[in-house]
Amino acid sequence: MSDLEIRRATEADLPAIVAMLADDPLGAGRESPDDLAPYRTAFATLDADPKQHLVVAERDSRVIGTLQLTVIPGLSRRGATRTIIEAVRIHADERGSGLGTELIEWAVAESRRLGCQLVQLTSDATRLDAHRFYERLGFEASHLGFKRQL
Repeated sequence: MSDLEIRRATEADLPAIVAMLADDPLGAGRESPDDLAPYRTAFATLDADPKQHLVVAERDSRVIGTLQLTVIPGLSRRGATRTIIEAVRIHADERGSGLGTELIEWAVAESRRLGCQLVQLTSDATRLDAHRFYERLGFEASHLGFKRQL
């Protein structure tokens, strides 16, 4: 994939990013690609925060993947800094092409470059294919996660 560029997302990328977020059974019920206003507000917050890395994968001027990498300093693990990988999405036309692996490998390498000691992610309990994918890349299902809607 030498023609692939992974770069910081811009506001102009929002329609493509939101379309990918909405293009699966879970995202279809919680995303609103027809109303980009809340995404623009969120993007401005992310873009202003140096600990947030919203990136896109682009080929031939077309956004085909995205993820968000968040840097979190902490006290546990002897003051370790960690990253969290969120909102990994691959355009439907590109799934199975190796792009997801390349994006995750980029996130792990970027985490190391940023001096982090741990990289973690969560995946919805229903995404069994994603679980196998992350395990193939060396991630371990080590914790049980909880959420509470506010």
